[in-house]
Amino acid sequence: MVEYDQVSPWWTATRRADVRPFLAARIAITRTIRAWFDEQGFAEVETGILQVSPGNEVHLHAPRTELTGADGERATRFLRTSPEFACKKLLAAGEAKIFEFARVFRDRERGDLHLPEFTMLEWYRADATYDAVMADCIVVIAHAAQATGIGRFSFRDRIADPFAEPELLTVAAAFERFADIDLLASVADGKGDRAGLAAAAKQLVRIEDDDTWSDIFSKVMVEHIEPNLGQGRLTVLFEYPVPEAALARVKRSDPRIAERFEIYACGVELANGFGELTDAREQRLRFTQAMDEKQRRYGERYPLDEDFIDAVDAMPEASGVALGFDRLVMLASGALRIDQVVWTPPAGDA
Repeated sequence: MVEYDQVSPWWTATRRADVRPFLAARIAITRTIRAWFDEQGFAEVETGILQVSPGNEVHLHAPRTELTGADGERATRFLRTSPEFACKKLLAAGEAKIFEFARVFRDRERGDLHLPEFTMLEWYRADATYDAVMADCIVVIAHAAQATGIGRFSFRDRIADPFAEPELLTVAAAFERFADIDLLASVADGKGDRAGLAAAAKQLVRIEDDDTWSDIFSKVMVEHIEPNLGQGRLTVLFEYPVPEAALARVKRSDPRIAERFEIYACGVELANGFGELTDAREQRLRFTQAMDEKQRRYGERYPLDEDFIDAVDAMPEASGVALGFDRLVMLASGALRIDQVVWTPPAGDA
């Protein structure tokens, strides 16, 4: 496998020849997945990149810009971190099955698995439970592998068979298996017991005085859970604790957990999906709390998209998922890094 030449500019013939097989794989995968969505009756949409709010997650950062109107009035806009807000407005407007290959932007991100500008494949099903989009994900991943003819995914000496029956694992079971932590014992009344989780995790991760329950959860996830996921086959990690619900609804049978899942291959997170929250009041509360934490931690906050909040109340029951398309292409093509599978690297990169 020829690695990306770190010296020559990305546009030279030599460097393009090195990555041509990966780009050919990208073309094949894109065509295959588009055809599958078309067969399933999905409409491909193209939503706006400039948004009033880029998303309201604590640790996601978005580039911002200013628009000037014909009257000279200036307005701040953000490059989206996801097409989620716009897609859910389409669900509220009556669309039933939609997907988008969306260009998204995330500041403060760069590495073998991260780019500041990348492609997110998102899709939504109205009147569908979240296990339906879980099943979609497994099929889409297998189709990507079929499109390239690859027999197994590999990354950093880990392998996964994309055609094998996936492992289904709850988050609570993963914490019990890999960290010997009773995670749900630290969740009650929709909140995380910071002291309880800190006591359970103190021998596993470094805990700072200002770490929240979610900080400790994330540290255990990154250091002890994620490296063990997607080994030999895909792992569907599901039933996230409520403090990590994001835009997912709470499970009716257990108020400690939310209808959220992620899919891993070779320790790499590929997809993040929800049984979608349709309670606008709850969504506003979660966003406000997240922005308060963002302000405390980073000294900034993003506005709430009031049109989106209204759309949440108007949405039908639905489920959706965001899949990192570049990561999928990387695994299905045998590339070593994510920047080998994009047509042009981020502006300013060598």
